[in-house]
Amino acid sequence: MESTRQAKISRLLQKELSEIFRQQTAKTHGVIISVSAVKVSPDLSIARAYLSIFPSEKGQEIIDSINHNSKSIRYELAAKVRYQLRKTPELFFHIDDSLDYIENIDNLLKGDKDNSDKE
Repeated sequence: MESTRQAKISRLLQKELSEIFRQQTAKTHGVIISVSAVKVSPDLSIARAYLSIFPSEKGQEIIDSINHNSKSIRYELAAKVRYQLRKTPELFFHIDDSLDYIENIDNLLKGDKDNSDKE
């Protein structure tokens, strides 16, 4: 169960990380990165950010690049939240593939519908 403090910090980190990635979007040449969720550990030392990347084909490559540059992203985040948080949590980034999962289910359902129409 997530505490109220964890929820508030999660929302703050999600908002600020979204802003950081929005500013970086101009440099990524057509790749859109959005922060779908941030989960913070109970001791507030670790934050796991789930990123939705479009186009999804470049997802793993971009996540690897972001994880490689996580220290500079953490520094930039710390500058933005320095008046709200004493210590900025360690950041770990993961791919949020829920949209791909939903699209796959839609395609499967459409395939079933097409098959039942033919019968």
